[in-house]
Amino acid sequence: MVESKEFLKLILDTISEHIVVINELGDIIFVNRSWQTFGDENNCDCDIQWQKQNYLAICKSAAIQGDDFGIKALAGLNKVINNQEPEFYLEYPCHSDIEKRWFMMRAVPLEYNAQRFVVISHLNITERKLAEQQVQELAHIDGLTQIANRRHFDDFYEQEWSRCMRLKLPISLAMIDLDNFKLLNDNFGHVVGDTCLKEVAKILPDYARRPGDLCARYGGEEFILVMGNTHCLQAQMLLTRFMAELTALKLPELAGHPLTVSIGLATLVPNLADNAMQLIEMADNALYQAKDTGRNKLVVADHYPQTNKEECP
Repeated sequence: MVESKEFLKLILDTISEHIVVINELGDIIFVNRSWQTFGDENNCDCDIQWQKQNYLAICKSAAIQGDDFGIKALAGLNKVINNQEPEFYLEYPCHSDIEKRWFMMRAVPLEYNAQRFVVISHLNITERKLAEQQVQELAHIDGLTQIANRRHFDDFYEQEWSRCMRLKLPISLAMIDLDNFKLLNDNFGHVVGDTCLKEVAKILPDYARRPGDLCARYGGEEFILVMGNTHCLQAQMLLTRFMAELTALKLPELAGHPLTVSIGLATLVPNLADNAMQLIEMADNALYQAKDTGRNKLVVADHYPQTNKEECP
């Protein structure tokens, strides 16, 4: 009974992994029940005619349309078929209209009766991927303020800088420092100091609503605001509103003392002659000017010796 084809097929049909076997030309010669069921439930055109399909042709068609999975799968399978690699492994998204899904594809060679085949399995790894996503998101959030942390800012800023350079768009960056934070901690205690940081973090996201914007805790009592495709005057208007909204807060913990910030603002239209750190340095220098000249003010960065500096009075 163990050697019975029907018995072996029944075993394969009980496996939750989607399994397909192809020959060296890519022709499908076997699919298990999980593969068939997945195809039926996802409106695959092949229906019950999988054995008439060519798996490599399906991958090639997806690759031609620019599908990243199709490109990688086609290249990897060809290496296994041509004995260039002992196996192929790939994790890929396969989202439906109603849920996110990820699968792990694994392809290994099989020789039988002097013929060469490739066994391909697709394992649903959605639960693990969702857990990894959650961990990754938590790793990008500042624990105290619950906005983006420095690590997230670094990743985002690099991408936004590149986007604005590619599209020749202005990017504005504001360095924001909570005024007299050491005195706040000394006079009212660290719990009140933490409350002040949280209050800033509650308001700041209202000024970073677009995909090209991000507010983050930069470190200590410093925050940073990235505004993609934003001219200097536009950024000034937003930051002036932010400062007024923050000052208007009446925190009983501060016994009537207003909560204020100092801000340094810089704007550039990036080009290849620049690097992303220049804009941060410009904003940081402007912030120090704001703090050295009385605090509770917004200072726009001095002209940088580049012709792409955004003019702002």
